[in-house]
Amino acid sequence: AVLLDKNADTPVPPASMSKLMTLELVFEALETGRLALEDSFRISERAAAMGGSKMFIRSGESVSIEDLLRGVIVQSGNDAAVALAEAISGTEAAFADLMNQRASAIGLTNSRFSNATGWPDPEHRMSPRDLAILAERIITLYPLHYAMFSETEFTWDGITQGNRNPLLSAGIGADGLKTGHTSEAGFGLVASAQRGERRILLVVSGLESAKQRRQESERLINWAFRAFETARLYKAGEPVAMAEVWIGAAPEVAMAPERDLIVTVPYGMLENALITAHFAEPVDAPIEAGVMLGRLEVVLPGVTPVSVPLVAVEAVERGGVLPRLKALTRLLKLRLLAADEG
Repeated sequence: AVLLDKNADTPVPPASMSKLMTLELVFEALETGRLALEDSFRISERAAAMGGSKMFIRSGESVSIEDLLRGVIVQSGNDAAVALAEAISGTEAAFADLMNQRASAIGLTNSRFSNATGWPDPEHRMSPRDLAILAERIITLYPLHYAMFSETEFTWDGITQGNRNPLLSAGIGADGLKTGHTSEAGFGLVASAQRGERRILLVVSGLESAKQRRQESERLINWAFRAFETARLYKAGEPVAMAEVWIGAAPEVAMAPERDLIVTVPYGMLENALITAHFAEPVDAPIEAGVMLGRLEVVLPGVTPVSVPLVAVEAVERGGVLPRLKALTRLLKLRLLAADEG
């Protein structure tokens, strides 16, 4: 659930926050086996010469994918980001094309990439919503790699640099993701914080100083945890309703949510929840297990309704002679009743 948004779909200069797309593509390559953490790549002159924040890798040396990842995640190294781009696509330009293809594939509708680093470019833009979608994707699909985001420092070639995420030491449950700053973009942050089973994602951009970025981010995350509660109302696969079956081997079929029904609402509002199962019956047999038969919806005052598909818990085969005779008898009774009423 989106708790608060302002200009969430407006493309803005993302600065280094767009390195999340670079990282997502590397994580995907690791998961599919195209890359391995221990793989080493020779650093190009172009990568080593990158300005801005740096890992301080040197042209001609070989560096592992694992070290380059920490160089991007912890140190926000532009040199490390370009090195990773070249490792996957050969050139940064080709990698930028890959970034745009991935953005389209995963539904980032207000993003456009021209480089792997977030280096200022009028064509390089992301919306806050797209950044949040990308962050959630990384956390969900790549939990082992995501653990790197909480590392507080990384040393390369005798140079130790601290993690640029200002919230890791704030004591609010923050465990990632990425800062960004240029003169055009201002100060931005994509952050995640977890307390118990609850996780909050935050995206801020265009702030005037590092201090304001930290203060506003802390305030918003604390507000989100304090003012809202998250509840699992029903578990996936837990039967919640029965539907009559027409000419089936069983007279009814149990229905359950396809996935957990989870809502995030202002504290104290759950008692006002109206939960309704929407489905049509009777359901014609045969019925396959897992087929969608309806929806389970939660409605709360002032909150966008939340719903999940209702699916058949078990298969129901088409009935034999006896169920068909019963169905025919029932149909005849209904027609006679309709005739009498007419």
